[in-house]
Amino acid sequence: MAWRVGLVLTALTVALPVLVIGSSLLAPYSPTWTHILDTVLVGYLINSLALMLGVGTGTLLLGVVTAWLCATCEFTGRKLLSWGLLLPMALPAYIIAYTYTGLLDFSGPVQSSLRGWFNWSYGDYFFPEIRSLGGAICMLSLVLYPYIYLIARVAFTNQSGAALEAARSLGVGRWRTFFRVALPMARPAIVAGLSLALMETLADYGTVDYFGVSTFTTGIFRTWYGLGELRTAAQLAGFLLLFVFVLMAIERASRNRMQFHATATRSAIQRITLRGTHAALATGFCVLIVTLGFLLPAMQLLSWASISWRTAVDSQFLYLLWNSLSLALFASFICLVLALFFGYGKRRYPGATQTGAVRIASMGYAVPGTVIAVGVLIPFGTLDNQLDTLSQTLFGVSTGLLLSGTLVALVFAYVVRFLSVSLQTVESGLSRIKPSLDEAARSLGSSNKRALREIHLPLLRGSLLTALLLVFVDVLKELPTTLILRPFNFNTLAVRTFELASDERLADAALPALAIVIIGLLPVILLMRNLDRGPSSHA
Repeated sequence: MAWRVGLVLTALTVALPVLVIGSSLLAPYSPTWTHILDTVLVGYLINSLALMLGVGTGTLLLGVVTAWLCATCEFTGRKLLSWGLLLPMALPAYIIAYTYTGLLDFSGPVQSSLRGWFNWSYGDYFFPEIRSLGGAICMLSLVLYPYIYLIARVAFTNQSGAALEAARSLGVGRWRTFFRVALPMARPAIVAGLSLALMETLADYGTVDYFGVSTFTTGIFRTWYGLGELRTAAQLAGFLLLFVFVLMAIERASRNRMQFHATATRSAIQRITLRGTHAALATGFCVLIVTLGFLLPAMQLLSWASISWRTAVDSQFLYLLWNSLSLALFASFICLVLALFFGYGKRRYPGATQTGAVRIASMGYAVPGTVIAVGVLIPFGTLDNQLDTLSQTLFGVSTGLLLSGTLVALVFAYVVRFLSVSLQTVESGLSRIKPSLDEAARSLGSSNKRALREIHLPLLRGSLLTALLLVFVDVLKELPTTLILRPFNFNTLAVRTFELASDERLADAALPALAIVIIGLLPVILLMRNLDRGPSSHA
């Protein structure tokens, strides 16, 4: 009974920021809200939709094509490229935006070389503006397509070769087989990856702010910091939250109208051996994506860092590194403990109340960091004010801010945001443990805690490490939540990178950005190893 009650109460506590933001839509609206509605809200909506449409198209094109090539075709460098295509996951979107701005703006090496080669001056030639909506779409597409590639590749690899051969035997060509058979069968996986990419697009702040694109996330920052309207910022965040939930409902409704069944008999897919021009195009396309998405930005960061590292590696950098690593480790550990508590609790007590509570607690990953930050600050600020009033009444002493503006608020926001990542990993590990082990432990008189400690934890060692590592890197890269909730005079690698890049000190921003990228390679390596161990390891 205590476990069930504790699970529900803890889940509601974790879901508190999202519930607070949702309830803000019912509060009275200020004149500032009317001003935003009349002037910029439509622009926020249009830009956000255009950004999602562009990134959705870009990630689908890059992710599905590369997944299909690596899963079903044989061409030069396929095995190496199937790994390399995951590398852009290590690059946060705001970092790749800074590097490409340094490469492609007027004073960058690309335009400078063009002017030198052709003796051009300013105004003699046209060059696309990188700091634009189109530039933001390109940057986000390059780093978010692996969400689709990873899931779609597994889906294509696990498809029955018999179904594809049956279509070919009926006279359907390779391309029509792909569009009429393989692609529809992989639709659930592709849509799942696309949903993750679009949620990350809505949550992005660093890229759109640096490129001057007004979206919901930049609007929340401007309303809060520029106008000093926390309630209006919360209501704007509430509309973004509503927008996210509507998109999720539409996707789920469209998927519910379709049925997908695995064939009873499965045979391995016979790879299509590409030769000549087709093989060169497949290799060239994959190499181009890896180069644009990882190699070129990474080399530019290394180039900048090689110039500035002697002066950049100082006590301040070590302080930033310590802040980032300790904060990420602490938040990921809390997420891991809660994920284990929720996952095992739902396994042990699979009732509707417990299952619903866990789902509510895990919905934070679909919510942008700016929304969660606002949702954390409102209840924490209210509680601080109540405690301060009570302390002054009883003792005549002001307590000040005990929660808001401290690391407590920041860590709590991280937990709300990334709990779902660790929870899904832990639940996946628990699903591979046979329920008969639980029944045998209970028949021998073992308590829940003892069964968890002596049976499940040893078997979950790999899943727990994966969950810890994934959340660790996500926290390390998180920018908008940290910007809003960090304590005064407290910086992290992500915040410092953003500050230096915003001041156009791109070379100085290279070292903290490179540190984030190097640490971000850890989950990518982990994913590569898991792909080799899984059923699709032959891919």
